[in-house]
Amino acid sequence: MTSILIRGGRVIDPSRGTDGVADVLVEGNTIAAVGRGIEAPDGAQVIDATGKVVAPGLIDLHVHLREPGQEDLETVASGAMAAAAGGFTAVCAMPNTDPVTDNQAAVGFIVSQAQRAGKARVYPIGAVTLGQRGEQLAEFGELVGAGAVAVSDDGKPVGSSHMMRTALEYARTFGIPVANHCEEMSLAQGGAMHEGLVSTRLGLKGIPAAAEEIMVARDIILAELTGGHVHLCHMSTRGSVELIRRGKEKGVRVTAEATPHHFSLTHERCEGYDTNAKMNPPLREHEDVEAIRQGLKDGTIDVIASDHAPHHYDAKEREFDNAPNGIIGLETALGVAIRDLVESGVLSLPALIDRMSTRAARIFNLPGGTLAVGAPADVVVLDPTERWIVRPESFRSKSRNTPYAGAELVGRAHQTVVRGRIVFDIRTA
Repeated sequence: MTSILIRGGRVIDPSRGTDGVADVLVEGNTIAAVGRGIEAPDGAQVIDATGKVVAPGLIDLHVHLREPGQEDLETVASGAMAAAAGGFTAVCAMPNTDPVTDNQAAVGFIVSQAQRAGKARVYPIGAVTLGQRGEQLAEFGELVGAGAVAVSDDGKPVGSSHMMRTALEYARTFGIPVANHCEEMSLAQGGAMHEGLVSTRLGLKGIPAAAEEIMVARDIILAELTGGHVHLCHMSTRGSVELIRRGKEKGVRVTAEATPHHFSLTHERCEGYDTNAKMNPPLREHEDVEAIRQGLKDGTIDVIASDHAPHHYDAKEREFDNAPNGIIGLETALGVAIRDLVESGVLSLPALIDRMSTRAARIFNLPGGTLAVGAPADVVVLDPTERWIVRPESFRSKSRNTPYAGAELVGRAHQTVVRGRIVFDIRTA
């Protein structure tokens, strides 16, 4: 049985409320001990974490890995490697693949590809409806039995309120959340960016904040009606934050995520028709960014998720209207979050780790998110003060579509341990 001793780091474990210098001993694929002065077993690998932070591995509830169907953009293996380089020990893969992950064979394929890669854990998310067409529910029981941890038609909203109600009721039977992309399509159709002064100046059709907020309100109402758990993907507007806050006050089972780009960038980033600033939901206004940050601070927004969305260079080089939505984020999420939330005083480092690990595990009922003895040995060692420049050419992802190229970020993963194995080490990367 292999052993790893992570010595002398600042151990932050939000699941147990601990924050102090200690050693962490990993034996096999579990946490064996946490404390001071732990002796290294014979043959153990030793990581000197002096001056660094040791935390439960980060967990990303929202990524697009493009396999099967678009392996030139990303594969399960390359995405899992990018995740490990970003400090993530687990990611949840959205089902908008080709074919759609709407049956147990498709879920099983992703599980087996992740096991073969042996990097970050990959948990499949099954589709809500067959083919993501919004017409017929997928067989949730079979999806869960094969390894799915949630259901979503992300990339497309569940437009029918009746379908969403039925999905929430059905998912409740299996104890899984329904994750929805909140967009009222009759308002958003044809939009390329946020509807506001910048879209008017650029001559681009805008997507109003109301397109998101109408769907957020509907989903919260349906979650209250059914008692189901709705998870709202990539929130971007101040109105959405307020609706979620009210829903939580009423005791509705609603959880929500925000992306690093929605708490660090505004629609002004689209100036010059930069397609690396094109995503859905679009970048919004300064007041929306502040509301997302406040929502993360007070717990209205539960977690940070990357919405990692790889695209080929040629696709992003088209005119703004025709370029695809989305950016990659697994390798920049931690650095953006520390720079824009921790350094600015919005969140403490333990609170950030809570929102990027412990809460994420709890929301989707995943292993991890804790350094408790006996827990899975999924650990990240990170330097929260390291300043580094984003160089997309060095990414482990197959794609390079990021608005942070050339930016200085703060905080970086140095070692990532998954199932008791070092799957990323910055010293040998």
